[in-house]
Amino acid sequence: LLFISLVFTMNFLTYISTALLLSVTHSFAPQRPIISSYYHGTRLFSESSSGSRLQGNQRLPSPSEVETMDEMINRLANAPAYELPSAVTRSVRVVGSPRFFMRIAELADEAKDATTKDKLSSLAENIVRTLEVVVSTTEDKLDKNSEDVETIIKAAADEESGEFFIPLSLDQVEKMKNTLQEIDPFRLDEGFLTTIDTYMDKSQKDGLDGMVTILQKILQLYAGKMVLNGRAENLGTRVGAAVSGVDPDSLEEQTNTNSPSADLLDKILQSDVEMWDGLLGSSIEGEGGVVTKGELVGEVQRTMEAVVLGLENGSMAQRVQAEFMRELLMRIENIEG
Repeated sequence: LLFISLVFTMNFLTYISTALLLSVTHSFAPQRPIISSYYHGTRLFSESSSGSRLQGNQRLPSPSEVETMDEMINRLANAPAYELPSAVTRSVRVVGSPRFFMRIAELADEAKDATTKDKLSSLAENIVRTLEVVVSTTEDKLDKNSEDVETIIKAAADEESGEFFIPLSLDQVEKMKNTLQEIDPFRLDEGFLTTIDTYMDKSQKDGLDGMVTILQKILQLYAGKMVLNGRAENLGTRVGAAVSGVDPDSLEEQTNTNSPSADLLDKILQSDVEMWDGLLGSSIEGEGGVVTKGELVGEVQRTMEAVVLGLENGSMAQRVQAEFMRELLMRIENIEG
């Protein structure tokens, strides 16, 4: 017990750092619109959420929580050493808490045989080393995410003065879009989105409305890019099906890639959100229009089913892209004709 308690005490900062870093990298902010400028009045946090994220450590765990920790400790203690890093990473919020290490100490103290005591002591040491690696890796990842976001933000600045002018000009937006395109798509992940959300939260609290607008624009550009890429990948699936002898028309309900409405949607996704209303007004059937409102709505809905709903359920990528497409649907519905 003394040994494990000593390990716990000496590495307390490691556990706290891990919890805080992972809360930034992997957790989501409370549900709130994060794309459309129409949502400025939305409340960000409930009053009850302003307390410490570590308040759970100030109370005794419930019997069910103790049972869950015991099961996890037993599983980790009996897992091969090479499986420990991935197992700890998947459950880092639990494993990285001081309460978890206190429970290991309690079980070691209660153990009747030396083998079990040694196994639990080794487990505590191995988890500490694994958490230190997780913290280091997470810090590196956060640094890279921040660099990517800040590079896009800088692209919006005036070249001569370095200042930001709101509303953003088409030239500024185009520079931001080009900068986003240069970033490796694999880096446009949950960490990238969470970094933007964290920046936006801080900017909104500090009253930096201009920076909030810039960050919203990054999310708009991101969503348009990813949905467009998803549609292209879906087209690739159809082509692959045809090559494999599968009737590609059997996939028609998922997406229609050879129609005026599909071409129009691709054009919309490549354009700035501020251009949507004008583009929709000139394209919806009427004078000079090429598609009906119903056809375009159907194309958007098929895209949401085939692309957005196929993302990891509840992920920030899904939330951002879904909100982006819902905004587009609302704009279409508001077009007269």
